[in-house]
Amino acid sequence: MDFDTFTAEVEQVRARHALVPGIRCGIGWRVELTHQEIFERYVYAGAVTRNPDSIAEMFTEDGVFEAPLVPDGHPLHRPLVGRPAIRAGMAEYHRRHPAGQDTLNVERSAHVLHETGDPDVFIAEIDVVFDNPDGSRTMSLVQIFRLHGGRIARLRDYFSEPPTART
Repeated sequence: MDFDTFTAEVEQVRARHALVPGIRCGIGWRVELTHQEIFERYVYAGAVTRNPDSIAEMFTEDGVFEAPLVPDGHPLHRPLVGRPAIRAGMAEYHRRHPAGQDTLNVERSAHVLHETGDPDVFIAEIDVVFDNPDGSRTMSLVQIFRLHGGRIARLRDYFSEPPTART
């Protein structure tokens, strides 16, 4: 089998199965996710399903989540180190900030991913639009992802609470 045929078959297997970071293929090597796939899974776990277990599992065992811009007293105001701390911090954040009446407006929300010179680092610029009966609001943020072995080793999430003024 030539290399192109082999590569095509691997991509077919990858397309058929929702491979998670670090899952091993039968021939003993890892299939890594792209930065776009990691970002999409993180958004789905965090913003869409709000699942602290799924968020924590995306991190390395000793992964770190940081939100440098949030104020003291916020559930994410200090670094969360390790999956148990990330799981607990995210659960507390979602408990204190329930989904409520706000609905994510996917059509008006946008993001741009930036590759860096380091293949284990990428940056996401995000503008999230939330709709509710009183109008809509936008939350802008920047996230810096550092990966190790296909999982998030460190995530710096630069956000502050959404504005109360409607757009």
